[in-house]
Amino acid sequence: MASDPSPTTPPVPEVIVVGAGLSGLLLGILLERAKIPFNIYERAPSVKPLGAIMSLNVNILPALEQLGLMDELKKIWLPSPGFTIYSSKLKSIATATAKDYPKKVGYDIVVFARPPLYDLLLSKLPAERIHFNKKVVSITQDEHNVTVTCADGDTIRGDILVGADGAYSSVRRNMYKEARKAGVLPKVDTQNLSQGYITMVGTTDPLDLKKYPDLKDDYTHFAQMIGKKGTPYTWSTFTVPDRKICWSVQLQLNHKTSNQMFKNSEWAPESNEKMIKDIYNFKTPYGVLGDLIDATPKERISRVALEDKLFETWHHGRCVLIGDAAHKLLPSAGQGAVNALQDSVILANCLYDLRSLSTKDVAAAFNDYHEQRRPFVTYQFNASRMQAKVMFGQTLMDRIIRHIAFKYLPESVRMKEVYKSAAYRPQASFLPLVEKRGVCKVLPQQMSKRYLAEQKAATAKQN
Repeated sequence: MASDPSPTTPPVPEVIVVGAGLSGLLLGILLERAKIPFNIYERAPSVKPLGAIMSLNVNILPALEQLGLMDELKKIWLPSPGFTIYSSKLKSIATATAKDYPKKVGYDIVVFARPPLYDLLLSKLPAERIHFNKKVVSITQDEHNVTVTCADGDTIRGDILVGADGAYSSVRRNMYKEARKAGVLPKVDTQNLSQGYITMVGTTDPLDLKKYPDLKDDYTHFAQMIGKKGTPYTWSTFTVPDRKICWSVQLQLNHKTSNQMFKNSEWAPESNEKMIKDIYNFKTPYGVLGDLIDATPKERISRVALEDKLFETWHHGRCVLIGDAAHKLLPSAGQGAVNALQDSVILANCLYDLRSLSTKDVAAAFNDYHEQRRPFVTYQFNASRMQAKVMFGQTLMDRIIRHIAFKYLPESVRMKEVYKSAAYRPQASFLPLVEKRGVCKVLPQQMSKRYLAEQKAATAKQN
């Protein structure tokens, strides 16, 4: 068992990461930089991320810049200067701009299709560290290690297990079984995720610039359409690099439709046809939605549930959760991926400063991770729920909230909250920090004690 680390004798945990999504890949990159051994196990034969739009902002971009990814990221994204909300007949309801945002916070809000970001992160990891077609069926742990058993019979043993395997995490399910037996699992963690919406998303093939001149611009055009009163639909379009348009449709569920939709377990591409028929003639700034659907390969059209839940228990024993496995956010505020990636940064920091491989010190590192992340995740979880009412909501109360938000809420009040949120931008505490950008307040970054000791020792050796 390792003792308290000195700059030359840090503990070296073997980390098992389950889930090769964005948070799992970024954690792998960070562990590689921290010289912490790891392997990533993914249940799918290969990962084909949804062709949905996603956004990143100042809350995570400094950490990606710190890792030297900015030049490559700029090739796959477009900055977002704001958005326009339209009625179903394309009458402008409201416009939100962010023209002063980059100057004040130092970074743009950027948007892109999800697959290019996934491919970029994947390219930064050694191929031998990622193992596909490894479905986790059981987990056992004791005072010294944790063992994962896969459906193919393989067993993997390590010091720490990270569940980065999404909203229906097998790691969480197995971890919660142990926590329940130990009498430490709160009742709220046994309840299902909240089911609010069904979404269909896709990204077109490259389009004709003459027909779609917006694709020539070096920024994204974001339009949100609100269905007429009495319908459950909203839909949106984003222009992205490579002459493509991302589109999405949200179907708001009530209790009756929620039960009906979730009783249907058929989510294959051919099951999308009925929904496509219903939405085909919805108007967008680029013609009817069907024009974009027809320009999207069927295998790139996905229909998924938009659910949310903030779990209380993020770790137990030698197991810990990140991303959607710990907190599933609605995508309305664009913070789901951001918060998952932030988890990876903070957990990597805590593992770098791990005092020993004892169960007690592993638990202390996990507690530190949870205490650092919980307040910020809670804030964004609540914000995403409110933003969903504004952007997706079709109930009478949702429409009232949307009307108040865009007609009566001063922009200065709205942006005050935006700039307050921009103060939180965690970076890897074991790598040189990137300089502060912008004029807004930034929460101070606490550097790793081990890193500072190593830097001091290296300087002393040079002298």
